[in-house]
Amino acid sequence: MKFAARMKKYLFLLLSLILGSEASMAQKKASPKIQHTQKYVPKPIPKPTALKDERLVEITTDLGVMVAKLYNETPQHRDNFIKLVQEGFYDSLLFHRVIPSFMIQGGDPLSKHADSTTMLGSGDVGYKIPAEFVKKYFHKRGALSAARDNNPERASSGCQFYIVQGKTFTLEELEKVINSRNLSRKQAMLYELAKNDTIQQKLGELQAAGKKDAFQNYVQSLQAIIEKQYNKTEPDKIDYDQVDHYLRIGGTPHLDGDYTVFGELISGFEVLDKIAASKTLPGDRPVKDIRMKMRLLN
Repeated sequence: MKFAARMKKYLFLLLSLILGSEASMAQKKASPKIQHTQKYVPKPIPKPTALKDERLVEITTDLGVMVAKLYNETPQHRDNFIKLVQEGFYDSLLFHRVIPSFMIQGGDPLSKHADSTTMLGSGDVGYKIPAEFVKKYFHKRGALSAARDNNPERASSGCQFYIVQGKTFTLEELEKVINSRNLSRKQAMLYELAKNDTIQQKLGELQAAGKKDAFQNYVQSLQAIIEKQYNKTEPDKIDYDQVDHYLRIGGTPHLDGDYTVFGELISGFEVLDKIAASKTLPGDRPVKDIRMKMRLLN
């Protein structure tokens, strides 16, 4: 208990000292990059189509039919989704969570026989899929993505998924989203680093000795480690095509890099909008059940 309390105390000290400067740094770092898009010449956004070797899934719902393609660059998610579709796993399950201008979510096996009062979203298949982040696949309108819990590896649920409806953003809104996203990821990395026993001991020694300057210098050295690690593993680069898409077509950019996008709709966007517009109960479950049935088209 004493170790846990000490760890919590030093983590709080470390986070409080570093995160304030992280926030200002993120603001200075991200905003100029986004503003460069003012010089970007918009390109025609192509109509969603599938490559010859991309698998297609038909999602039939009570409100119409959607067709999604599965990306080959996310093979573990693709193959798992295909397996579940072939097994009929998704047939008669509900879109149990619907939030307009955000997404529609389904795939909870508990939803198949749930009554109208049951809170859904906790059902699963007993395994996770390792994250497969591909920079060019982002949370644009129509993106097919894997839901997950708050596990640090960002591994996906073995069955639950969502389809992005999203919304369009202004340039200023995108700046805020990217700043916040960068900061939250660095905070998570910092928190994990600060759990190290050696770091805990060093922080305690410096604080106990009243060496404020040395304490601050040590904190700054940890911050530099996080910056280097972050830039190596998750380079903070802006894809102008993606920014343009969020400005003109829409999506949910704050989810990029946190949830695996493994496919996208190529038809049925009007069905997506109908489902997203459904009247919901507290907890975002539609008042009227919206069931699904899936089959492979190729």
